[in-house]
Amino acid sequence: MKFEIQTTDTASSARAGTFTTAHGDVQTPIFMPVGTVASVKAVHQHELKEDIKAQIILGNTYHLYLRPGTEILEKAGGLHKFMNWDRPILTDSGGFQVYSLSDIRKVSEEGVRFQSHIDGSYHMFSPEYSMEIQRKIGADIIMAFDELTGIPATYREAKRAMHVTHRWLERCRTWLNENPPLYGYNQTLFPIVQGNSFEDLRVESAKYVADFGADGNAIGGLSVGEPEDVMYNIAGLVCEILPKDKPRYLMGVGTPWNILENIALGVDMFDCVMPTRNARNGMLFTWNGVMNMKNAKWKDDFSPLDESGTSYVDSAYSKAYVRHLFVAKEYLGKQIASIHNLAFYLDLVRVARQHIIAGDFNQWKEQTVPKLKQRL
Repeated sequence: MKFEIQTTDTASSARAGTFTTAHGDVQTPIFMPVGTVASVKAVHQHELKEDIKAQIILGNTYHLYLRPGTEILEKAGGLHKFMNWDRPILTDSGGFQVYSLSDIRKVSEEGVRFQSHIDGSYHMFSPEYSMEIQRKIGADIIMAFDELTGIPATYREAKRAMHVTHRWLERCRTWLNENPPLYGYNQTLFPIVQGNSFEDLRVESAKYVADFGADGNAIGGLSVGEPEDVMYNIAGLVCEILPKDKPRYLMGVGTPWNILENIALGVDMFDCVMPTRNARNGMLFTWNGVMNMKNAKWKDDFSPLDESGTSYVDSAYSKAYVRHLFVAKEYLGKQIASIHNLAFYLDLVRVARQHIIAGDFNQWKEQTVPKLKQRL
């Protein structure tokens, strides 16, 4: 994978760049819609491409391993062909999902033994097996298998998990070096910086990952309930250490204002379930603030859903109609809201990129963030 930086903002660490994969180029900063089980919930692939304008999406190793299973994916020729998506895909390693199964998992040096949330069956993920699964999925970018700890955690636990993550990273690379690609193109491994909220551990992990020499790097273990200032402090600290000529991916982040603040710190890539999960509950993000579509104030508002929106749903449907759909529990409301939120997130990073190139990103960000946080 190649990464080229076109412009760096003079008043912050924001950058506009482009990385190249076997399935196309991606302009950064970028937001990746989450397609957990070979589907971005409630959204067709043609809407992702033509209306939302997603350049890259994310798949989930843990969920795809359980359903439909790697045997089916391999028979299909990989996830791209299985779901009819010809643009880049990134897969996480399954580490976060296994972490979230805290009551039904056991961590050892070998890996993690866990029970399926579907049927309770037992499974074992090792670094090698995570790489094998992601090889069969066929994503363009694959994540190293890591262990993360929730915030807060004890220093001892955070340090142990960080060192396990580093040792597992070496095992991931060894497996990949010994096993050729399946589908005729190379996959790019991203290591993950861990260390919880402890600055010295984050510095140590960031230096280890920087020295690993990968084509891109990730920051994990944030956006797990910590205060925003902790997130920004750790992300900024790590970005100062990770190579400037490689893309930086902050995993699982976040709100629109989180994204802009982290772009200013030097982050290039983001993913989060928030735009679709919140959409299904009636929360819409816009340039003017956050709308709760279940509120009675919209019941006779026949203006377009979002006058500044870029999706077809923003002009095709009124606020009153979408509010009605949610009150009536019609699934179309969730679909419209999901398409809107994803289109807004892609518009957000696209406009941020334009301001980086124009040279006024930081000033624009300072004016924009308060508007994004408003409740309408």
